[in-house]
Amino acid sequence: MGTEPGRGLLDTSTVILLPRLRDPSVLPDDPTISAITLAELSVGPLVAADDTERAARQAHVQQAEADFTPVPFDAAAARAFARVANDLRRAGRKRSAGAYDALIAATAIANDLPVYTVNPDDFAGITNLRVVEVPHPDAAPNNLD
Repeated sequence: MGTEPGRGLLDTSTVILLPRLRDPSVLPDDPTISAITLAELSVGPLVAADDTERAARQAHVQQAEADFTPVPFDAAAARAFARVANDLRRAGRKRSAGAYDALIAATAIANDLPVYTVNPDDFAGITNLRVVEVPHPDAAPNNLD
């Protein structure tokens, strides 16, 4: 897969799985996150089933806050979100499905950044978005190379 040069936006699933990724070269040279990812991560401790899980999720939020300066969701991202929402409607996807992903995609488009994700299907049907698939750590290694 190789390294994508430059800056890239990690989606929430990728941030959650960062400690488990086998090959860091699949990430951008300058990884960042969106404010939307930080918001999504921040929900985790509030909805955790027990204190142990809540503490683990809170530690994850704090690590993301320490590691990244989030790209803001600004006026340009809001305009890009309108196009993303339209793309998703045309693709027949429910408006509520993947709302965070749509906002992350809009942030990436507005800032001309590719999205790095372990779930590329979450971003299917969105035009003008560069999606870079990050191998899921639980996936079987590809030994065909």
